[in-house]
Amino acid sequence: MYEDFATKLATTMWGDYDRTPERDTESPEITDIDTVVVDGNFPWTIVTIETDTGVTGIGEAYPSPGVHEIITDYLRPVLVGENPLDVERLYHLMRESLSGRGSQQGVATIAISGVELALWDTAGKALDQPVYQLLGGKMRDEVRIYADCHAGESMIDAAIEGQRRETYRPEAYAEEARDAVDEGFDLIKFDLDVPSGHEIGTKSRHLTGPEVEHKRRLVAAVAEEVGDEAEFAFDLHWNFSRESAKRVCDAVEGYDPVWIEDPLPPENTEAMANFAATVDVPVLTGENRYGRHGFRDLLESGAVDFVAPDTPKTGGIAETKKIGDLADTYYCALAPHNIGSPVATMAGVHVGATVPNFLALEFHARDVPWWEDMVDRAEPLIQDGRIRVPDAPGLGIELDWDVVEEHRKR
Repeated sequence: MYEDFATKLATTMWGDYDRTPERDTESPEITDIDTVVVDGNFPWTIVTIETDTGVTGIGEAYPSPGVHEIITDYLRPVLVGENPLDVERLYHLMRESLSGRGSQQGVATIAISGVELALWDTAGKALDQPVYQLLGGKMRDEVRIYADCHAGESMIDAAIEGQRRETYRPEAYAEEARDAVDEGFDLIKFDLDVPSGHEIGTKSRHLTGPEVEHKRRLVAAVAEEVGDEAEFAFDLHWNFSRESAKRVCDAVEGYDPVWIEDPLPPENTEAMANFAATVDVPVLTGENRYGRHGFRDLLESGAVDFVAPDTPKTGGIAETKKIGDLADTYYCALAPHNIGSPVATMAGVHVGATVPNFLALEFHARDVPWWEDMVDRAEPLIQDGRIRVPDAPGLGIELDWDVVEEHRKR
């Protein structure tokens, strides 16, 4: 069968190497890999790795259909019996085992990423070292967290000029910005691809003048509310044409947003580079790019000012760090995308601790009251818009499995 051949080929390429008898005896061995899906604001896929020494590692894969099946049906047979300390080798082993099934990007890479996070946690616990130490040590003691403030229902006003159309009110954006800043965040982000009360040309990706003006008013409301207390950014979610995205950027540049995120669809780097050259607002993108190779053309072409890989999606902890290192050669800062549970968040924290050009890590779960409860610890992870880099082994956290079970989806 194909999967047997692929597994055999990958094991031949990446499974055989010289080991001393002492290392074989002393090293842990993977005995099982599984997943649990938690019903958060996204379906958070928690990955667990069991070893013969009693160490259990935890990771997280980006929300995506098919991740559980890829991990349990294809990656588990490849990894059971392997040494979890060999994280880099096992990463390549997984990629080779799925080489004919899209391991360079997409759901296969997402599954590999989730396991890779769990491997680092396992290795750190087995060696009694935090992950950042295994990556070369930390450059900072705490990691800045930025709050994604979304565009929630509280911001909707359905009554416009006597009609029943949704619109997102500038006053509500200002209120949400104030709440986030008062919680301690000094970098906040809002969605701009939201209803304005006017018809939108979704197929042409074109914005009319009133729609652009509505977005300008949203940005102005946030800027006027927080002033110099916080930096602020805005997300367009790949929804608009070059001309419309440029008109939005031109309209808001005077408010000095720290970035506009994903102004164009993600596939065409040349279009993004041409766009970036015509606007005076910094551009951030990257959550739909995979691995170093997915970011190389963005950086080489000058299409981006900030890169935003998603750690449990783009290849894992080591690959995200390598993306950050690559970006640093272009003097470009790293601001990882993150919509995950505390597990994915702590993976991003360890990357942020070790990468010199790190700016901030996204936090997307302010509206999930039990997010902090998932972690078995007395103090909150996020305090005053920062997470202190933990010195405990592995990722530095343990899950409260009772809370996980309470919110378990699968």
